[in-house]
Amino acid sequence: MSTPFLKKLQIFSENLILAKNTCIGIFIVVLFDQRLYSFPLHQLDFIQEAFTMIDLTEFESRAVPLRALGVVVSQNGTQLARKLWDDACRRNVYSASKSFTSMAVGIAQKEGLLSIDEKLTDAFKDNLPEIVSDNLKAATVRDLLTMCLGQEKSFLMGGERPYYEDRNWVRLALRQPFVYAPGEKFVYNNVGPYLAGILVQRRAGCDLVHYLMPRMFAPMGIQLPTWENDPNGQTFGAGGLFLTIDELHLFGQLLLQNGEWNGKQLIPAEWVKEATSKQVENGSEGYGYLFWAGPEGSFRADGKYGQFVILMRDKNAVVTVTAESRDAGALLRAVFEEIYPQL
Repeated sequence: MSTPFLKKLQIFSENLILAKNTCIGIFIVVLFDQRLYSFPLHQLDFIQEAFTMIDLTEFESRAVPLRALGVVVSQNGTQLARKLWDDACRRNVYSASKSFTSMAVGIAQKEGLLSIDEKLTDAFKDNLPEIVSDNLKAATVRDLLTMCLGQEKSFLMGGERPYYEDRNWVRLALRQPFVYAPGEKFVYNNVGPYLAGILVQRRAGCDLVHYLMPRMFAPMGIQLPTWENDPNGQTFGAGGLFLTIDELHLFGQLLLQNGEWNGKQLIPAEWVKEATSKQVENGSEGYGYLFWAGPEGSFRADGKYGQFVILMRDKNAVVTVTAESRDAGALLRAVFEEIYPQL
């Protein structure tokens, strides 16, 4: 396939009209200059990168030294760019997993399994400390989602978890002091999303992966993913979900479409809007239900080392980045300085 044709294919990618299954494989058929061209589906990654409708040159020059692994950009439901600097394999998305837990909570509430106004003392009555403080008594499921639970220090963080002697992390988490009234102070903490995920699992009778599989993953074409477990085999809803960059990007597109996928409402639209709106102050742009507010009114799922699924509602766009960066902040700035202005 010639370079000039690829340039034309880049501009006329909307003329993709057919994916044809033949006896020798699946072919993509493109109409251009009143002629039909076809190429085998196994070349799809190569062709997708040819469909770059925005210039990634400056972003790449900044992102690659920061150890970005890939970027995907979509607008109005159309993929504008996809560039990988490493294999397209499933990787740990770290705390971006929290945003999936948020969606599980919204679905579970819709199904009547829980209420975000439910008191934690009712939701976890069998795991409470001997002395229950007034702040713990006041805390609700909603507070698990906003990082304003009332605990003074971060807990259940990655470097600590292997060393806990108590295998009952629910009991351990609720024993941590509730120093502040719920909603009073933002403290980034894995306790909230972990307990939120545990509550969904207890009420649903299965782990988070199998809960979300028929409700969200499978309808989007995502095969059974891996997700970290706690010592008792329960999904760790605060981190440890493994997905490809393209699977992450599908999640972003689902959120941009307010939970609708192929005409089916997978997640309640009002929940998506609420979760990706500012619920609390955090000393920066704000925080939703396990989503970070960002520049230009954006919201994002955000994981350690630069895993981003960024919703740019003002542009009707999604930008997904995976990375192994030690300066995720610089990587995020590069997105908004080099990609956002082109949308």
